[in-house]
Amino acid sequence: MPDFGSSDHLEDQNRQLNSFSGHLAGDEDLVMEQILENLNTTPIGSVLKTIASLPEVRKDKVLNVRRELSDGKYEINQRLDAALDKVLENLITQ
Repeated sequence: MPDFGSSDHLEDQNRQLNSFSGHLAGDEDLVMEQILENLNTTPIGSVLKTIASLPEVRKDKVLNVRRELSDGKYEINQRLDAALDKVLENLITQ
């Protein structure tokens, strides 16, 4: 019967675990490479590139819209229609 308290047994388990972890890391690298290679040829890749190119959030604009919303002065339907039109136009032209 093996001695489970021995350091040899623990070293064996650590070697097996490290080997298994290294194999998984290689698979993750392969998947990431495939994603990056196909990024430019897929619709989701196009969307991700567009999102990455967007400017950062302008807090002054966000606060202004929140203030208009709370005062009932923000015309949600018209602005939503305009925003959706822009998004659809960008998706169609790319």
